[in-house]
Amino acid sequence: MKTKVTTLILLLALLFLPTSNAYAQTPGGDVIRFGENYTLESGETLNGSLVVIGGNADVQTKSSVTRDVVLVGGNLHIDGDAGGAVVIIGGNLTISGTVSQDVVVIGGQVLLTKTSVVKGDVVTMGGQVTKEPGAEVAGNIVNNAPPIEVPAVPNVPNVPNVPNVPNTPNVDIHVNPFWEVANVIGRALAVAAIGMLLTLFLQPQLERVADAVVRQPVMAGGFGLLTLVVTPLAMVVMIITILLIPIAIIVAFIIPLAWLFGIIAVGQEVGERFTKAINQTWAPVLSTGFGTFLLLLVGGFVGLIPCVGWLLPLVVGLIAIGGVVMTWFGTRAVSGSAVPPAQAEAPLPPTS
Repeated sequence: MKTKVTTLILLLALLFLPTSNAYAQTPGGDVIRFGENYTLESGETLNGSLVVIGGNADVQTKSSVTRDVVLVGGNLHIDGDAGGAVVIIGGNLTISGTVSQDVVVIGGQVLLTKTSVVKGDVVTMGGQVTKEPGAEVAGNIVNNAPPIEVPAVPNVPNVPNVPNVPNTPNVDIHVNPFWEVANVIGRALAVAAIGMLLTLFLQPQLERVADAVVRQPVMAGGFGLLTLVVTPLAMVVMIITILLIPIAIIVAFIIPLAWLFGIIAVGQEVGERFTKAINQTWAPVLSTGFGTFLLLLVGGFVGLIPCVGWLLPLVVGLIAIGGVVMTWFGTRAVSGSAVPPAQAEAPLPPTS
C-alpha cells in the first residue's frame, strides 16, 4: 500500500476545522467546503483535490476529480472518477465509479457496487467493507482485525512446599485506535470552540499572551515550570493554615485556566500565521478556532506515541502557562512587546 500517500492525505483531512458554513477554492484548483454539501455535476471535471468538512459530497457519473478526495463527518458517493486517494473520517462511502489510488475509511462503512473499480487498497478502521459481485479491487481489502482470543491457562497442579502460587494476571490486549483518534479530535474541537468564544470578548488579552510566547518562548517555559512547582507548595501552606483553605481551592483552578487561556492564545497565533501562509484573510474568531484545533490535534496525535509522545504537549503547555503568568492573563504586555498598550485619553483643551 502506498503508505506515504495515505498518511499525507490523512493529515490533510485533519487540518480543517468544521466551523460555520463557508467555502474556498485555492489557486491550484482545490475545492474546500465547510459545513455544506457539494455535488460535482455529470460531465464536469475538478482539476485538483476536493475537501468537504461537515457535509456530504457526490461525484456524479461521467464527472472527474483529478486528485484526492477527503471528507470528514459526512457521506460520499463516487459515481464518476477519482484520480487520487479517497479518505473518509466519520462517514460512509459508496463507490460505483473508479478510484485510481487507495481508499481509507475511519469510523464508517464502505460499499463497493458491481460497477466500482479501485486500483489501490481498501482499508477500514471502525467499519466494514461490503463488496458486491463484479466490483474490482486491484490491491488488498483490510477490514478491522478480529480480536485475539487468549487460550485459557490450565490449572496449576499443587506443588508441595510452594505456598501462595499467584493467580495468572489478566492481560487486556484489546486496543481500539479509533476511539483514541476520536478522543483527540473531540478534545481539540471542544477547546477550539471555547477559543472562538473567548476571542469575541478577550482578543486583546489573547494577543498579549501570544506576543509574549513568540518573543520570549524560553522565558515563558521557565515561568510555566516555576508555576507548576511553586503553586502546589503554596497550596499546601494555605491548607495547613486552615483559614486560607478557600484561597487554596481558588488557586487549584489557576493552572488549568492558565493552560486553557495560553493554549488558545498560541492557537490564535498559529491560525493567523496559517492564513498569511495561504494568502487569505479570515475573521479572528475563525482563525483562532482553526489554529487552536490544529495545535491540539497535532499535540494529541504526537501524545499517542509511546514513551516520548508526552514531551511535546508538556513543552507547549509549559510555554502557554508561562505566557499567561508573564502577562497576568493578558492584562499587561511584556517588555519589548509589539502589542501597543491602551492609549491614554487625550487631554481636554483649555477653556477660553
